[in-house]
Amino acid sequence: MNTLAVELHPQAHTIKFTDSDLIVELLDGRKISAPLVWFPRLSQATQKQLANWELLGDGEGIHWPDIDEDLSVVGLLFKA
Repeated sequence: MNTLAVELHPQAHTIKFTDSDLIVELLDGRKISAPLVWFPRLSQATQKQLANWELLGDGEGIHWPDIDEDLSVVGLLFKA
């Protein structure tokens, strides 16, 4: 029996917010949703601060420079 090995390398593409949730859209089409209250700095940030995000590496992480917050995509997958 042959088994195809698939490498897990999730990459963020787009970051969105609702009033209560962080939503990360991945390049492979998946969406990760997590409550903002899980992330104190994000939950206390203004809409302007939340909108100012940048991808780290090839999308392995997300950085918010205004509030000095970093999240990894793999970490979000394990947490969500």
